[in-house]
Amino acid sequence: MSHTKTFRIEQFADLEKYFRRNLMNCLSGYKSLNLVGTMDAQRQTNLAPFSQVFHLGASPALMGMIIRPDSVPRHTLQNIEATGYYTLNHVHSDFYQEAHQAAARYEGSEFEAVGLDTLFSEGFPAPYVKSSPLKIGLKLEEKHPLAINSTIMLIGSVQEIIIQEDCVAEDGFIDLEKLGTVTCAGLDAYYTGQKLGRLTYPKPYKKPSLI
Repeated sequence: MSHTKTFRIEQFADLEKYFRRNLMNCLSGYKSLNLVGTMDAQRQTNLAPFSQVFHLGASPALMGMIIRPDSVPRHTLQNIEATGYYTLNHVHSDFYQEAHQAAARYEGSEFEAVGLDTLFSEGFPAPYVKSSPLKIGLKLEEKHPLAINSTIMLIGSVQEIIIQEDCVAEDGFIDLEKLGTVTCAGLDAYYTGQKLGRLTYPKPYKKPSLI
């Protein structure tokens, strides 16, 4: 049996900075990974990877996203506030390295810098990643600054979904494994998902079974 190690709050401040950052960023386990596509008022496109995206509700369809403190320029945030629209794009293993590189501080469009093509859906004002297997268009509904650490939570309503038809089951379940969606852990590790199984709805005193 492997030994365990305990880190207590009084030790956190004394941990080496890079070690502490990696440790804390891995605590929540595997995280969703999305490329966020935006465009400013001058139609300059922008692309950035985000792992702080989460489901908020199905009716209405809402998704949340956490943005780091805006103490430095945050083009994604600025563009979303200026236009009110943005896209979430699942990452595929074919371009996960380009997705990672999109986090670099480029002067122009990250789409062009990392070699990912844009796709514009008719009537929707924000750019998608053309090669993404699942594309989601959102409209900004609410912005909430979080006092505890100066991050910002954005809430967007889902306006459209672009997905490969054979990856959506009759009950609406999306087969992320078939899509090839990539997930991540920490700040720089990427994984492909493998489904263990779908289980029936949990009921008291009844063992779940595979669907």
